[in-house]
Amino acid sequence: MKRFKILRNILLATIASSSLLNVAHADDALKMELTANQVIKNAEGKTVYKPVRTAPAGTVIQYKANYTNTINKDINDLMVTLPIPANMTFTGDAMPASAQASIDGENYADIPLMRKVDGKMVKIPYSEYRTLRWNIKLLPAKKSAAVALNTTVN
Repeated sequence: MKRFKILRNILLATIASSSLLNVAHADDALKMELTANQVIKNAEGKTVYKPVRTAPAGTVIQYKANYTNTINKDINDLMVTLPIPANMTFTGDAMPASAQASIDGENYADIPLMRKVDGKMVKIPYSEYRTLRWNIKLLPAKKSAAVALNTTVN
């Protein structure tokens, strides 16, 4: 019986180690780089992006996350989420436009979010949006995909 307990403990330790190694490997498979840029229209009317650290109220800031698959295997159905920072309001601009939004960080729906008020469906103001998420259907081996959202400084 004692021998059985020792074997069982060794087996459990091996399974736990193997699981932890798989999790670590999965974590290393995806690299994310986040940038914040001020959105500006130049003299020709073209949108340009300028790195920013601080900005006055009313400034439009784009948060962009670039996800890179670092392994030699495709990643399927990758769900990525970007929070809308405190003191910022989502503008309604998300790239790609397939983003879903949430006002509580748990329940997501297509944009624009709607709710029932006095028996009528009305749009939820962008100021109540807290996070956006995207489903990247396929991120090929050694390739990148980017998602972005625009906000205004409150």
